[in-house]
Amino acid sequence: MLLCIRITKLMVSPRRFFTAPRCLCSKLHSSSLSQSVASSYLHEECDDFLPWLEQKAGVAISSAVSIGRSTYGRSLFATKIIETGSSILKVPFHAQISPDNLYPEIKILLGDEVGNVARLATVILVEKKKGPESGWAPYISRLPLLGETQTTLFWSEDELEIIKQSPVYLETIRKKAEIRRQFLTLKPVLDQFPQIFDGIKFEDFLHAYTLVESRAWESSKGFSMVLADRDYAPGEQIWITYGKFSNATLLLEFGFTLPHNIHDEVHLHFKIPSHDPLYKMKSELLERLRFPTLKDLRGFKHHADSFTIKEVRSATGKGYGIPQSLRAAARVLCCTSAEELCYVVEEAMENDGRLGRRPFKNIEREIQAHEILLSQITTLIGEYTESIKLLVSTSPAGNRHDSRERMAHDLLAGELRVLKAASLWLQNYILTLHHSA
Repeated sequence: MLLCIRITKLMVSPRRFFTAPRCLCSKLHSSSLSQSVASSYLHEECDDFLPWLEQKAGVAISSAVSIGRSTYGRSLFATKIIETGSSILKVPFHAQISPDNLYPEIKILLGDEVGNVARLATVILVEKKKGPESGWAPYISRLPLLGETQTTLFWSEDELEIIKQSPVYLETIRKKAEIRRQFLTLKPVLDQFPQIFDGIKFEDFLHAYTLVESRAWESSKGFSMVLADRDYAPGEQIWITYGKFSNATLLLEFGFTLPHNIHDEVHLHFKIPSHDPLYKMKSELLERLRFPTLKDLRGFKHHADSFTIKEVRSATGKGYGIPQSLRAAARVLCCTSAEELCYVVEEAMENDGRLGRRPFKNIEREIQAHEILLSQITTLIGEYTESIKLLVSTSPAGNRHDSRERMAHDLLAGELRVLKAASLWLQNYILTLHHSA
């Protein structure tokens, strides 16, 4: 079940996190403000929200938190000591917005044509239309407005062109097309209720859809809780833990990036040249590697021929290194005869069954395989470098989309950093092979 509760973003789960309305979208991990700084914000315009939520729930929510304002906007603060593992908020299901709140007559007409996110987005549109009469008005009124949403789904074509090197570019196009498809499926049903949905455009639905995706979590019916993952002192600001996501996922799903995100990664596509005389045989072998269609925790999809490279921790070869599956593919691709390919198969059968996971005994061939990888990564480094140079040279000072340009820079620079680390790792590995030859 999807829940759209920005104040709770709740689910019963071992994963612990925090949030507040219009919560800070600039940090991934817990941080704090001094008590003297935070206390000056605790009596702002938000004093009515928690009492309303308590009334809506019909139970006491918590006396340990208060909503105020920080330099980042509305934020959640500890009003007393909160110990690790303790419950900060506990909200019953009936006080949470869910697809169950969709009008029965709309549910019947929709059938199974659209998913829960689209259904919940429709609920948001209905409640927004009600205005102050909505039972969730204090919450709905605090959601970001259409023009305040920064996810790439709202970027113009020119803005998206800036990040064309990143997988976010194609994923944004794919995802927006899918949301538009769901809207077109919904539209005939919504048109039957003009008193509610008159004038609703795709942009309105897209806005509601992204609000749901960035705030909703699956949960079983019943009470949902938020737990503390560390101790908090009175006056400290409570931060949401988004998870270990790359800037690509953060930008597409939430509309923000980090200047130096340690979880950044690059998705490298590796294909067999169509003119390769061993194309068919290599294709069959690579298929046996069983490349999965990758999908991260937030649903960011990658092609079946895509390999994920994370930042190499050390240029001397320590750390993540290059993914073994990618190196295996390179070994298969560099083979120049059917005999070599058969040897790769036989070696796999004699060991753990995985193709190309052991270095070639022929050092020259091992060097060649990794030079193939290095060449492709070097090409990408050049492309990313040019994109960043272009971004810097064409960014007008004071432009209202400066924040998007900054996020584009964070995205490209992070992925470039990963590529450079991978390049250095490969160079050192190849150099080591040369010395041992």
